[in-house]
Amino acid sequence: MRTHSLLSSLAGPLFGLGYGLLLLMLWPTEQPYWMLPYGLRFGALLLCPWRYWGWLLGCELLAAGLIDYVSRIPMGWRGYLLGSVPEPLLVAGCLWLLRRTHLRPSLRDPGDVSKLLLSAALIVAITTAWDAGTIAVIHRNGTSELLLQVLGQDLLGNYVSILLLVPLLVMLFRAPPSRNALASLTLDGLLVMLPTLAILLVLSEHAAPQPQFARILSLAPVLFFAFRHGWRGAGLSMMTASVGMSVIDRFGNQMQMPPTAATYLFLAVTGTGALMLGAATDALRRSSDRVAEQNVYLAAVNRRLDRLARQLRDAARGNLQSEENQRRHMAAELHDELGQNLTAIQTHVKLAQSRLQQAGMEDIGASINLILGHMRRALHRVLDDLRPAVLDEFGLLRALDEGPIRDLLRTAGIVYRTELHGDPRLLDESTRTAIYRLVQESATNTVKHAQATEFLLRLRIGERQGGVLAMLDIRDNGTGLPSRIPRGGRGLQGMRDRVTSLGGLFRLRPSLEGFHLRILLRGNMPGSDALEL
Repeated sequence: MRTHSLLSSLAGPLFGLGYGLLLLMLWPTEQPYWMLPYGLRFGALLLCPWRYWGWLLGCELLAAGLIDYVSRIPMGWRGYLLGSVPEPLLVAGCLWLLRRTHLRPSLRDPGDVSKLLLSAALIVAITTAWDAGTIAVIHRNGTSELLLQVLGQDLLGNYVSILLLVPLLVMLFRAPPSRNALASLTLDGLLVMLPTLAILLVLSEHAAPQPQFARILSLAPVLFFAFRHGWRGAGLSMMTASVGMSVIDRFGNQMQMPPTAATYLFLAVTGTGALMLGAATDALRRSSDRVAEQNVYLAAVNRRLDRLARQLRDAARGNLQSEENQRRHMAAELHDELGQNLTAIQTHVKLAQSRLQQAGMEDIGASINLILGHMRRALHRVLDDLRPAVLDEFGLLRALDEGPIRDLLRTAGIVYRTELHGDPRLLDESTRTAIYRLVQESATNTVKHAQATEFLLRLRIGERQGGVLAMLDIRDNGTGLPSRIPRGGRGLQGMRDRVTSLGGLFRLRPSLEGFHLRILLRGNMPGSDALEL
């Protein structure tokens, strides 16, 4: 606990000492249009907590005093107080106000980059205006051209220094690259930046305008790094290209190629665009990664939904099979028990017929026989609804073509046409029963509601893509479906549920008149998905 408290108390002085040493190290690099200490000050105050600002500013003022003493600037302490002291305080005050308005040391997206660079430009303009006032007070006899030249150098040099150093500081202390990203940056630096700097060195030895073209060429890889590595690549490539140009300017052929404001203005414009482009690339890459993650998640959800749908279809198929078994059992019980009882009653009535005649009650025996006939026909209809015996006796195709469905439609005065193709034995029992039930329900709806004169049934059964398909097409020429189907009707919904439970496709087709239904079922593959019509 004491060690932690001691380190916490020493953090401010250590930060200040390191900051002051960095300022002393960067002081020899100052030149027209290149003032790296300003960018270091801006980045340090932007990244460090407020509680360390006093140490940073104190160490900077000490370092500035040492530099002024070694450089022996004119006016002595007066020059130090007017020239070196106000600028750090102005930058600190402006950054304090901007950080209070939620200025963040972030380059994650173009919005953050634009906000940070606009803040930097504002602070640079304020400090440059202060320097202009100071120069005007000290050098009252100075020309306006000299004043404008000095202001232009300060304005451009300070902004370029922020542009070069702040992205590197943010990358080092707030958003360090991953190991793979750092390796990729290093590899591209060796393959792209080093050859570019070598070309710049070769062209700098030639006469104008080749050196100017070389400088423009040295900044072209910045855009490549912004596209490939985002704002980190843009920041590192800008620093590398700028250092390379400065080294060549200092040690190269200076008589032919002195540094100009146009060169560093081009650097400022290119660097600003590269940072914006890099931030936009990073934002787009993050968005693509999020979309890819969402796609992976949605694919997993879809797989789970598919499994759940298969389980539900299997459960529904099992329920249908259980229902058919119960129907078969009930039909057998009714046939055996109620049918035998009806036969026994009819037999006893026949045996008692002579006695009824003797008693003058022949009409009672006839009435009982009539009632028994009605009961037997009603029993046959119930048994056929529970389990169509014709399906077991004649098979699917003959049951559809010649069975009770044709009798039902003929009784209602409706012409029944069929087109039946294929081998029903390829289908499992549940699918065959479902086809019969669907046609039976459609015929019943036509008789009850459609006022039709014709009922058309097409059935095709065949093998396709390793499976067995049954295509069912049902039509009539009646009044068609109403615009709003009554809630109480369960016919169509029951048909749809039956098809869905078998993994099939149920579709009511639009028709100018009448009713048109298309159903696709796949047999022998209970868990397979439905195909498109």
